Amino acid sequence: MVERVAVVGGGILGVAVARELTRRSPEAAVTVFEKEDRLASHQTGCNSGVVHAGLYYEPGSAKAVLCRRGVGLLEQYCAEHAIERIACGKVLVARDEHERARLTGIEDRARANGVPGVRVIGPAELREIEPHVRGVAGLHSPSTSIVDFAAVTRSLADDARAAGAEILLGREVTGMRLHATEVVVRTQTPDGVAERPFDRVVACGGLQSDRLAEMAGDGPEPVIMPFRGEYYALRPERRGLVNGLVYPVPDPRYPFLGVHLTPRVDGEVLIGPNAVLALAREGYTWRDVSASDLAGVARTPAFWRFARRHWRTGITEMYGSLSRRRFVAAARAYVPELGDDDVVPARAGVRAQALDPDGGLVDDFRISVRDRIVVLRNAPSPAATSALAIAEHVVTAVLGEDDQRR
Repeated sequence: MVERVAVVGGGILGVAVARELTRRSPEAAVTVFEKEDRLASHQTGCNSGVVHAGLYYEPGSAKAVLCRRGVGLLEQYCAEHAIERIACGKVLVARDEHERARLTGIEDRARANGVPGVRVIGPAELREIEPHVRGVAGLHSPSTSIVDFAAVTRSLADDARAAGAEILLGREVTGMRLHATEVVVRTQTPDGVAERPFDRVVACGGLQSDRLAEMAGDGPEPVIMPFRGEYYALRPERRGLVNGLVYPVPDPRYPFLGVHLTPRVDGEVLIGPNAVLALAREGYTWRDVSASDLAGVARTPAFWRFARRHWRTGITEMYGSLSRRRFVAAARAYVPELGDDDVVPARAGVRAQALDPDGGLVDDFRISVRDRIVVLRNAPSPAATSALAIAEHVVTAVLGEDDQRR
Protein backbone atom coordinates (compact mmCIF):
# COMPACT_ATOMS: atom_id res chain seq x y z
CA MET A 1 0.00 0.00 0.00
CA VAL A 2 1.31 3.46 -0.92
CA GLU A 3 1.52 5.59 2.21
CA ARG A 4 3.81 8.56 1.47
CA VAL A 5 3.99 10.19 -1.95
CA ALA A 6 6.03 13.25 -2.93
CA VAL A 7 5.05 15.30 -5.97
CA VAL A 8 7.76 17.58 -7.33
CA GLY A 9 6.38 20.63 -9.12
CA GLY A 10 3.51 22.99 -8.41
CA GLY A 11 2.25 23.55 -11.95
CA ILE A 12 -1.10 22.23 -13.11
CA LEU A 13 0.29 18.73 -13.72
CA GLY A 14 1.85 18.32 -10.29
CA VAL A 15 -1.17 19.71 -8.47
CA ALA A 16 -3.55 17.58 -10.58
CA VAL A 17 -1.52 14.49 -9.70
CA ALA A 18 -1.65 15.38 -5.99
CA ARG A 19 -5.43 15.84 -6.15
CA GLU A 20 -5.92 12.56 -8.01
CA LEU A 21 -3.78 10.73 -5.45
CA THR A 22 -5.96 12.00 -2.61
CA ARG A 23 -9.07 10.92 -4.53
CA ARG A 24 -7.86 7.43 -5.43
CA SER A 25 -5.85 6.70 -2.28
CA PRO A 26 -7.33 8.70 0.61
CA GLU A 27 -5.01 7.04 3.11
CA ALA A 28 -1.89 8.32 1.33
CA ALA A 29 0.13 11.20 2.79
CA VAL A 30 0.73 13.45 -0.25
CA THR A 31 3.30 16.26 -0.23
CA VAL A 32 3.87 18.72 -3.08
CA PHE A 33 7.23 20.50 -3.33
CA GLU A 34 7.28 23.74 -5.36
CA LYS A 35 10.48 25.77 -5.57
CA GLU A 36 8.75 29.10 -6.26
CA ASP A 37 6.69 31.14 -3.79
CA ARG A 38 3.45 30.47 -5.67
CA LEU A 39 1.84 27.74 -7.72
CA ALA A 40 1.66 27.85 -11.54
CA SER A 41 4.72 30.12 -11.76
CA HIS A 42 6.13 28.92 -15.07
CA GLN A 43 4.51 27.10 -18.01
CA THR A 44 1.06 26.84 -16.41
CA GLY A 45 0.83 30.53 -15.59
CA CYS A 46 2.56 31.81 -18.71
CA ASN A 47 0.62 30.17 -21.50
CA SER A 48 -2.18 31.56 -23.64
CA GLY A 49 -4.98 29.67 -21.88
CA VAL A 50 -6.23 27.64 -24.85
CA VAL A 51 -8.18 24.47 -24.07
CA HIS A 52 -7.10 22.44 -27.10
CA ALA A 53 -9.74 20.28 -28.75
CA GLY A 54 -7.28 17.74 -30.26
CA LEU A 55 -7.01 18.86 -33.88
CA TYR A 56 -3.41 18.08 -34.69
CA TYR A 57 -2.38 14.97 -32.83
CA GLU A 58 -1.73 11.56 -34.35
CA PRO A 59 -4.78 9.38 -33.64
CA GLY A 60 -3.99 6.87 -30.92
CA SER A 61 -0.99 8.85 -29.60
CA ALA A 62 -0.79 9.75 -25.91
CA LYS A 63 -1.41 13.39 -26.85
CA ALA A 64 -4.56 12.55 -28.78
CA VAL A 65 -6.02 10.16 -26.20
CA LEU A 66 -5.17 12.21 -23.12
CA CYS A 67 -6.14 15.51 -24.72
CA ARG A 68 -9.61 14.32 -25.64
CA ARG A 69 -10.24 12.79 -22.21
CA GLY A 70 -8.64 15.81 -20.55
CA VAL A 71 -10.97 18.22 -22.37
CA GLY A 72 -14.02 16.44 -21.01
CA LEU A 73 -12.67 16.28 -17.48
CA LEU A 74 -11.60 19.92 -17.56
CA GLU A 75 -14.95 21.13 -18.89
CA GLN A 76 -16.76 19.19 -16.17
CA TYR A 77 -14.39 20.48 -13.48
CA CYS A 78 -14.81 24.11 -14.53
CA ALA A 79 -18.60 23.77 -14.55
CA GLU A 80 -18.65 22.19 -11.09
CA HIS A 81 -16.29 24.79 -9.58
CA ALA A 82 -17.66 27.91 -11.31
CA ILE A 83 -14.40 28.56 -13.17
CA GLU A 84 -14.97 30.70 -16.25
CA ARG A 85 -14.38 28.88 -19.52
CA ILE A 86 -15.36 30.49 -22.82
CA ALA A 87 -16.10 28.35 -25.90
CA CYS A 88 -14.94 31.00 -28.36
CA GLY A 89 -14.07 28.59 -31.19
CA LYS A 90 -11.00 28.42 -33.38
CA VAL A 91 -10.21 28.73 -37.07
CA LEU A 92 -7.06 27.55 -38.84
CA VAL A 93 -6.67 29.99 -41.74
CA ALA A 94 -5.22 28.87 -45.09
CA ARG A 95 -3.61 31.76 -46.95
CA ASP A 96 -3.09 29.92 -50.25
CA GLU A 97 -3.97 26.73 -52.10
CA HIS A 98 -0.99 24.87 -50.70
CA GLU A 99 -2.19 25.51 -47.14
CA ARG A 100 -5.80 24.76 -48.12
CA ALA A 101 -4.71 21.28 -49.22
CA ARG A 102 -3.28 20.60 -45.76
CA LEU A 103 -6.58 21.40 -44.03
CA THR A 104 -8.18 18.14 -45.19
CA GLY A 105 -5.53 16.04 -43.47
CA ILE A 106 -5.95 18.01 -40.24
CA GLU A 107 -9.73 17.64 -40.48
CA ASP A 108 -9.31 13.87 -40.89
CA ARG A 109 -7.09 13.70 -37.80
CA ALA A 110 -9.50 15.81 -35.79
CA ARG A 111 -12.45 13.62 -36.72
CA ALA A 112 -10.46 10.47 -35.90
CA ASN A 113 -9.73 11.99 -32.49
CA GLY A 114 -13.42 12.68 -31.87
CA VAL A 115 -13.29 16.47 -32.05
CA PRO A 116 -16.91 17.61 -32.38
CA GLY A 117 -18.16 19.92 -35.13
CA VAL A 118 -14.87 20.38 -36.96
CA ARG A 119 -15.14 21.17 -40.69
CA VAL A 120 -13.45 22.97 -43.57
CA ILE A 121 -15.10 26.28 -44.50
CA GLY A 122 -14.74 28.61 -47.47
CA PRO A 123 -13.75 32.30 -47.47
CA ALA A 124 -17.32 33.57 -47.22
CA GLU A 125 -18.11 31.55 -44.11
CA LEU A 126 -14.71 32.45 -42.68
CA ARG A 127 -15.71 36.12 -42.97
CA GLU A 128 -19.00 35.39 -41.18
CA ILE A 129 -17.15 33.84 -38.24
CA GLU A 130 -14.21 36.28 -38.27
CA PRO A 131 -15.14 39.44 -40.25
CA HIS A 132 -11.63 40.92 -40.09
CA VAL A 133 -9.75 37.73 -41.03
CA ARG A 134 -8.84 36.86 -44.61
CA GLY A 135 -7.91 33.53 -46.15
CA VAL A 136 -8.83 31.20 -49.01
CA ALA A 137 -10.28 28.64 -46.56
CA GLY A 138 -10.37 27.70 -42.93
CA LEU A 139 -10.82 24.78 -40.57
CA HIS A 140 -13.39 25.65 -37.90
CA SER A 141 -13.37 24.02 -34.46
CA PRO A 142 -16.38 25.49 -32.63
CA SER A 143 -15.69 23.57 -29.40
CA THR A 144 -12.18 24.97 -28.75
CA SER A 145 -12.27 27.15 -25.65
CA ILE A 146 -10.17 29.30 -23.31
CA VAL A 147 -9.64 29.24 -19.55
CA ASP A 148 -7.26 30.61 -16.90
CA PHE A 149 -5.09 27.57 -16.15
CA ALA A 150 -3.53 29.25 -13.10
CA ALA A 151 -7.01 29.62 -11.62
CA VAL A 152 -7.70 25.96 -12.36
CA THR A 153 -4.43 25.04 -10.62
CA ARG A 154 -5.33 27.02 -7.51
CA SER A 155 -8.72 25.32 -7.36
CA LEU A 156 -7.15 21.88 -7.74
CA ALA A 157 -4.72 22.78 -4.94
CA ASP A 158 -7.63 23.73 -2.70
CA ASP A 159 -9.18 20.32 -3.38
CA ALA A 160 -5.93 18.54 -2.61
CA ARG A 161 -5.38 20.46 0.63
CA ALA A 162 -8.97 19.81 1.73
CA ALA A 163 -8.31 16.10 1.24
CA GLY A 164 -5.17 16.26 3.40
CA ALA A 165 -2.35 16.98 0.94
CA GLU A 166 0.49 19.23 2.07
CA ILE A 167 1.67 21.83 -0.45
CA LEU A 168 5.03 23.39 0.39
CA LEU A 169 6.16 26.52 -1.46
CA GLY A 170 9.76 27.73 -1.62
CA ARG A 171 11.03 24.14 -1.46
CA GLU A 172 13.45 23.29 -4.26
CA VAL A 173 14.22 19.60 -4.67
CA THR A 174 17.99 19.21 -4.98
CA GLY A 175 18.42 15.46 -4.74
CA MET A 176 16.83 12.02 -4.48
CA ARG A 177 18.29 8.82 -3.06
CA LEU A 178 16.61 5.54 -3.88
CA HIS A 179 16.75 2.86 -1.22
CA ALA A 180 15.22 -0.59 -1.19
CA THR A 181 12.00 0.51 0.47
CA GLU A 182 11.87 4.29 0.08
CA VAL A 183 13.09 7.40 -1.70
CA VAL A 184 14.78 10.13 0.32
CA VAL A 185 14.03 13.57 -1.12
CA ARG A 186 16.43 16.40 -0.34
CA THR A 187 15.10 19.96 -0.50
CA GLN A 188 16.47 23.44 -0.03
CA THR A 189 14.29 25.29 2.47
CA PRO A 190 14.49 28.82 3.90
CA ASP A 191 16.11 27.25 6.97
CA GLY A 192 18.61 25.11 5.09
CA VAL A 193 18.70 21.59 3.68
CA ALA A 194 16.05 19.05 4.70
CA GLU A 195 15.52 15.39 3.85
CA ARG A 196 12.32 13.35 3.99
CA PRO A 197 11.59 9.71 3.08
CA PHE A 198 8.73 8.73 0.75
CA ASP A 199 7.38 5.51 -0.66
CA ARG A 200 6.88 7.00 -4.15
CA VAL A 201 7.89 10.18 -5.98
CA VAL A 202 6.24 11.80 -9.00
CA ALA A 203 8.34 14.48 -10.71
CA CYS A 204 6.42 17.05 -12.77
CA GLY A 205 9.24 19.55 -13.11
CA GLY A 206 8.61 20.98 -16.58
CA LEU A 207 11.68 23.03 -17.44
CA GLN A 208 13.74 21.01 -14.93
CA SER A 209 12.35 17.58 -15.83
CA ASP A 210 15.53 16.13 -17.34
CA ARG A 211 17.54 17.22 -14.29
CA LEU A 212 15.01 15.66 -11.96
CA ALA A 213 15.11 12.48 -14.05
CA GLU A 214 18.87 12.26 -13.62
CA MET A 215 18.47 12.76 -9.87
CA ALA A 216 16.13 9.78 -9.99
CA GLY A 217 18.76 7.66 -11.73
CA ASP A 218 17.26 7.86 -15.19
CA GLY A 219 19.31 8.61 -18.31
CA PRO A 220 20.11 12.13 -19.57
CA GLU A 221 17.93 11.89 -22.69
CA PRO A 222 15.67 13.35 -23.78
CA VAL A 223 17.23 16.65 -22.78
CA ILE A 224 15.12 19.77 -22.22
CA MET A 225 15.66 22.83 -24.40
CA PRO A 226 13.91 26.03 -23.26
CA PHE A 227 12.15 27.91 -26.07
CA ARG A 228 10.84 31.36 -25.19
CA GLY A 229 7.51 32.33 -26.71
CA GLU A 230 7.07 36.10 -26.87
CA TYR A 231 3.73 37.86 -27.19
CA TYR A 232 2.22 41.20 -28.00
CA ALA A 233 -1.32 42.15 -26.95
CA LEU A 234 -3.91 44.11 -28.86
CA ARG A 235 -4.72 47.51 -27.45
CA PRO A 236 -8.15 47.40 -25.76
CA GLU A 237 -9.83 49.42 -28.50
CA ARG A 238 -8.63 46.93 -31.15
CA ARG A 239 -9.67 43.70 -29.44
CA GLY A 240 -12.70 43.49 -31.71
CA LEU A 241 -10.47 42.45 -34.63
CA VAL A 242 -11.07 38.83 -33.65
CA ASN A 243 -13.99 36.95 -32.11
CA GLY A 244 -12.19 33.71 -31.32
CA LEU A 245 -8.89 31.95 -31.83
CA VAL A 246 -7.19 32.58 -35.18
CA TYR A 247 -4.37 30.18 -36.01
CA PRO A 248 -2.16 29.49 -39.03
CA VAL A 249 -2.15 26.13 -40.76
CA PRO A 250 0.73 24.32 -39.01
CA ASP A 251 3.91 23.67 -40.95
CA PRO A 252 4.60 19.90 -40.71
CA ARG A 253 8.34 20.55 -40.87
CA TYR A 254 8.33 22.48 -37.59
CA PRO A 255 6.71 21.61 -34.24
CA PHE A 256 5.62 25.10 -33.21
CA LEU A 257 2.38 26.54 -34.50
CA GLY A 258 3.53 30.02 -35.48
CA VAL A 259 2.09 33.41 -34.57
CA HIS A 260 -1.65 33.37 -33.85
CA LEU A 261 -4.28 35.55 -32.17
CA THR A 262 -5.68 34.36 -28.88
CA PRO A 263 -8.42 35.97 -26.79
CA ARG A 264 -8.16 35.34 -23.04
CA VAL A 265 -10.86 35.06 -20.43
CA ASP A 266 -9.82 38.43 -18.93
CA GLY A 267 -10.56 40.14 -22.28
CA GLU A 268 -6.95 40.53 -23.39
CA VAL A 269 -6.08 39.36 -26.91
CA LEU A 270 -2.57 37.98 -27.37
CA ILE A 271 -0.58 37.84 -30.60
CA GLY A 272 2.14 35.21 -30.68
CA PRO A 273 4.08 33.32 -29.72
CA ASN A 274 7.27 33.09 -31.69
CA ALA A 275 9.85 30.49 -30.61
CA VAL A 276 13.42 31.52 -29.77
CA LEU A 277 15.98 29.61 -27.73
CA ALA A 278 15.94 31.07 -24.22
CA LEU A 279 19.30 31.94 -22.69
CA ALA A 280 18.29 30.32 -19.39
CA ARG A 281 15.94 27.54 -18.37
CA GLU A 282 13.65 30.22 -17.00
CA GLY A 283 14.71 32.96 -19.40
CA TYR A 284 11.65 35.13 -19.99
CA THR A 285 13.58 38.04 -21.53
CA TRP A 286 16.83 38.53 -23.46
CA ARG A 287 18.29 39.85 -20.19
CA ASP A 288 17.74 36.53 -18.41
CA VAL A 289 21.02 34.71 -19.00
CA SER A 290 22.41 31.67 -17.20
CA ALA A 291 26.02 30.78 -17.99
CA SER A 292 25.54 27.26 -16.62
CA ASP A 293 22.37 26.69 -18.65
CA LEU A 294 24.07 27.93 -21.82
CA ALA A 295 27.07 25.71 -21.14
CA GLY A 296 24.68 22.78 -20.83
CA VAL A 297 23.18 23.61 -24.23
CA ALA A 298 26.65 23.91 -25.78
CA ARG A 299 27.60 20.47 -24.44
CA THR A 300 24.51 18.81 -25.87
CA PRO A 301 25.04 17.13 -29.27
CA ALA A 302 21.27 16.88 -29.73
CA PHE A 303 20.99 20.68 -29.76
CA TRP A 304 23.60 21.08 -32.51
CA ARG A 305 21.88 18.41 -34.61
CA PHE A 306 18.58 20.25 -34.12
CA ALA A 307 20.21 23.60 -34.97
CA ARG A 308 21.67 22.28 -38.23
CA ARG A 309 18.18 21.27 -39.36
CA HIS A 310 16.30 24.39 -38.29
CA TRP A 311 18.79 27.28 -38.40
CA ARG A 312 16.85 29.16 -41.09
CA THR A 313 13.66 29.04 -39.03
CA GLY A 314 15.64 30.06 -35.98
CA ILE A 315 16.94 33.18 -37.70
CA THR A 316 13.42 34.10 -38.83
CA GLU A 317 12.10 33.69 -35.29
CA MET A 318 14.91 35.83 -33.92
CA TYR A 319 14.14 38.63 -36.38
CA GLY A 320 10.56 38.57 -35.16
CA SER A 321 11.77 38.73 -31.57
CA LEU A 322 13.89 41.82 -32.22
CA SER A 323 11.50 43.66 -34.54
CA ARG A 324 7.91 44.55 -33.65
CA ARG A 325 7.26 45.35 -37.31
CA ARG A 326 8.23 41.83 -38.43
CA PHE A 327 6.28 40.24 -35.58
CA VAL A 328 3.10 42.15 -36.38
CA ALA A 329 3.54 41.51 -40.09
CA ALA A 330 3.24 37.75 -39.42
CA ALA A 331 -0.16 38.32 -37.79
CA ARG A 332 -1.25 40.85 -40.42
CA ALA A 333 -1.09 38.06 -43.00
CA TYR A 334 -4.33 36.87 -41.38
CA VAL A 335 -5.79 40.17 -40.13
CA PRO A 336 -4.96 42.81 -42.79
CA GLU A 337 -6.33 45.69 -40.70
CA LEU A 338 -3.79 45.07 -37.94
CA GLY A 339 -1.36 47.98 -37.62
CA ASP A 340 2.04 48.20 -35.96
CA ASP A 341 0.64 50.64 -33.37
CA ASP A 342 -2.30 48.39 -32.48
CA VAL A 343 -0.18 46.26 -30.15
CA VAL A 344 1.72 46.56 -26.89
CA PRO A 345 4.32 44.15 -25.45
CA ALA A 346 2.96 41.33 -23.30
CA ARG A 347 4.60 38.79 -21.01
CA ALA A 348 6.49 35.83 -22.43
CA GLY A 349 6.42 32.14 -21.62
CA VAL A 350 9.09 29.45 -21.83
CA ARG A 351 8.26 26.03 -23.26
CA ALA A 352 10.14 22.96 -22.03
CA GLN A 353 10.80 21.06 -25.25
CA ALA A 354 12.51 17.69 -25.10
CA LEU A 355 15.10 16.71 -27.72
CA ASP A 356 16.00 13.15 -28.59
CA PRO A 357 19.70 12.30 -29.12
CA ASP A 358 19.34 12.64 -32.91
CA GLY A 359 18.18 16.25 -32.55
CA GLY A 360 14.53 15.47 -33.22
CA LEU A 361 11.93 17.20 -31.10
CA VAL A 362 9.96 14.77 -28.96
CA ASP A 363 6.42 15.24 -30.18
CA ASP A 364 4.38 13.06 -27.83
CA PHE A 365 4.09 13.04 -24.07
CA ARG A 366 6.84 10.95 -22.53
CA ILE A 367 6.63 9.49 -19.03
CA SER A 368 9.30 7.27 -17.48
CA VAL A 369 8.84 4.93 -14.54
CA ARG A 370 11.96 3.96 -12.65
CA ASP A 371 11.24 1.72 -9.69
CA ARG A 372 9.58 4.05 -7.15
CA ILE A 373 9.89 7.25 -9.18
CA VAL A 374 7.69 8.48 -12.04
CA VAL A 375 9.03 11.36 -14.15
CA LEU A 376 7.11 13.38 -16.74
CA ARG A 377 9.99 13.89 -19.15
CA ASN A 378 8.12 15.65 -21.93
CA ALA A 379 4.77 17.36 -21.38
CA PRO A 380 4.37 20.31 -23.77
CA SER A 381 1.07 21.60 -25.13
CA PRO A 382 -1.63 20.27 -24.78
CA ALA A 383 -0.43 19.21 -21.31
CA ALA A 384 -2.49 21.84 -19.46
CA THR A 385 -5.63 20.79 -21.35
CA SER A 386 -4.79 17.14 -20.64
CA ALA A 387 -3.76 17.63 -17.01
CA LEU A 388 -6.62 15.79 -15.32
CA ALA A 389 -6.27 12.86 -17.73
CA ILE A 390 -2.48 12.79 -17.34
CA ALA A 391 -3.01 12.73 -13.58
CA GLU A 392 -5.26 9.67 -13.92
CA HIS A 393 -2.62 7.95 -16.06
CA VAL A 394 0.25 8.78 -13.71
CA VAL A 395 -1.58 7.84 -10.53
CA THR A 396 -2.52 4.51 -12.11
CA ALA A 397 1.22 3.88 -12.60
CA VAL A 398 2.00 4.97 -9.02
CA LEU A 399 -0.68 2.75 -7.52
CA GLY A 400 0.07 -0.16 -9.83
CA GLU A 401 -3.51 -0.42 -11.09
CA ASP A 402 -4.87 -1.37 -14.50
CA ASP A 403 -6.05 1.77 -16.29
CA GLN A 404 -9.55 1.17 -17.65
CA ARG A 405 -10.50 4.84 -18.08
CA ARG A 406 -9.74 5.01 -21.81
